[in-house]
Amino acid sequence: MGLKEDKQETCGTICLKYLLFTFNFLFWLAGGAVMAVGTWTIVEKSDYISLLSSKIYAVSAYILIMAGVIVMVTGVLGCCATFKEQRRLLRVYFVLLLCVFLLEILAGVLAYIYYQQLNEELKENLRETMVQKYHQPEQDHVTKAVDKLQQEFKCCGSNNSSDWADSVWIRSGDAQRRAVPDSCCKSPVIQLCGERDHPSNIYKVEIFGMFFTCCLYRSLKAEPY
Repeated sequence: MGLKEDKQETCGTICLKYLLFTFNFLFWLAGGAVMAVGTWTIVEKSDYISLLSSKIYAVSAYILIMAGVIVMVTGVLGCCATFKEQRRLLRVYFVLLLCVFLLEILAGVLAYIYYQQLNEELKENLRETMVQKYHQPEQDHVTKAVDKLQQEFKCCGSNNSSDWADSVWIRSGDAQRRAVPDSCCKSPVIQLCGERDHPSNIYKVEIFGMFFTCCLYRSLKAEPY
């Protein structure tokens, strides 16, 4: 009887050990995915982030990378603690796991509370950047980023195409009678197509504010209306 109970206990311990190992492996993969998203945002979407006047949003990508690294380290520590059955490692692992969990709750609460404020701030920052810096000296990176953004996501302006009426470039006369940049056009290959701001010629959607909120918290993935 005693031997049978020992075998059952050993079997249960082994099953629990492999269950914990599987959980930690998935946890490690999740950390890698978060780190990959942050890296991808910096490498592929750095032009879009450069349009924002505040560096807080750019730092968000680096925070994702750091969070991914912490999660991956926690996952590796959990695997080692599980197989070596060291109580100290297990305690450190569970403390780190609790910290990650609490940080996720805090991030979710803050995102919920400040979502609308962040959305409006992103809109205003983006509009100011576009109006003041588009096609201005030493601001080629802003010009290219705006053109790429408007064509890729089929939109025009920060709130809508009327934002371009306040543009320094449009008012200076350098725009050659354009009402909006050619990148607002549905057929941008036509030279000076931005002269006509009719909906049949340009995109007239209000998407930038929502888009930039998504770009920081959902991997820069948005769709036009």
